[in-house]
Amino acid sequence: MKFLRDLMDKQAPLFEKGGKLEFFYPLYEAIDTFNFTPGKVTSGATHVRDALDLKRLMMTVVIALFPAILVGLWNVGYQANAAMAAGVEAEGWRAAIITMIGLGFDPGNPLACFVHGLLYFLPIFIVTFAVGGGIEVVFAMINKHEVNEGFFVTGFLIPLILPPTIPLWQVALATAFGVIIGKEAFGGTGMNIFNPALVARAFLYFAYPAQNSGEKVWTPLVSATQVDGFSGATLLARVAEATPNEAGTAYQNAIEAMQVNGSPVTWFDAFVGSIPGSIGETSALACLIGAALLIVTGVASWRIMVAMIGGGFVTTSLLNLAGSQTNEMMNLPFHWHFVIGGFAFGMVFMATEPVTAAYTQLGKYIYGAGIGMMAILVRVVNPAFPEGVMLAILFMNLMAPLIDYVIVSKHISRRIARSAV
Repeated sequence: MKFLRDLMDKQAPLFEKGGKLEFFYPLYEAIDTFNFTPGKVTSGATHVRDALDLKRLMMTVVIALFPAILVGLWNVGYQANAAMAAGVEAEGWRAAIITMIGLGFDPGNPLACFVHGLLYFLPIFIVTFAVGGGIEVVFAMINKHEVNEGFFVTGFLIPLILPPTIPLWQVALATAFGVIIGKEAFGGTGMNIFNPALVARAFLYFAYPAQNSGEKVWTPLVSATQVDGFSGATLLARVAEATPNEAGTAYQNAIEAMQVNGSPVTWFDAFVGSIPGSIGETSALACLIGAALLIVTGVASWRIMVAMIGGGFVTTSLLNLAGSQTNEMMNLPFHWHFVIGGFAFGMVFMATEPVTAAYTQLGKYIYGAGIGMMAILVRVVNPAFPEGVMLAILFMNLMAPLIDYVIVSKHISRRIARSAV
């Protein structure tokens, strides 16, 4: 490390003010601070020191994401290997690599599933960071400021909320849209009013619904019997498309129609994450492990999470009480809503983003409850969108400043009235 430190210090004059490569200083600074702790210290008047800086905050979120990443990689490979075991012939470069290293396509082999899933995840991950990171550096050089660590978490979130077989050109396009329109247009890290990862996902959701609507998360690329992937409706889409019956139990039939290890899918299967879905969203258990870390470290607000669960539970209970013989989603209980789709992932990693969420304590409860209520309403009432979490969070991102403004104004008015007395 000393050799690398000496090398960076030797090249520093070229990039500092007055140097030949001054324009590229943000790129140099980004590489330097990625490898080493910044050597600068605050000087001048009295200031507050805090052990939690932006870099440590971002790293904490990434560490909290690891359970969802690991389960997601296993599940993507598991779903693909299960299709191969059922008689679908493996084709494509992924199949060639797996065959070459001799792992095979056994869904009962965790290592084989993990490696197969990794071959889906890595290209998406690399494209996301190459495009998003490149845009961050370009904007930093143009605006003559340091490269912020804000995209670091966004770069992990975007691949986790996408289908594993999404075309890579769509990943690049969505990442560029999310970073430029969702963040840089508002002034960069800390200034954005929308979650950039969700902006990228929303762009794909509406621009290319065939690959991103949630109806099919693995798409055949060769033929009906030779695929480099696996085609199948998500559990949420199956329930949404179920034909209602008088007993109001059609959702149970739709769930049982999906097989896991040759048996009907159970709630525990969905909770653990062994069902089709976007890469990182299938395991509610992994999301809850990440939530525990974020809450203990104080990075994410437990108030938002609790309020989102409460809002979703109350809304679902009212819809269940009303019942329906024409819309089966109205009969789906909340414990199923929580484990299918992106409810748990959105609650832990998206709704709690400190930049776009409400700041006031009461505002966090209102903000979280609003997301939970709206997510369920979009899922149930609007047949065009089987998943409502993304839209609910983006809408409440827009409302968060207004919520805080009203609450702060009320506090100020109350204090003024108290002072007048």
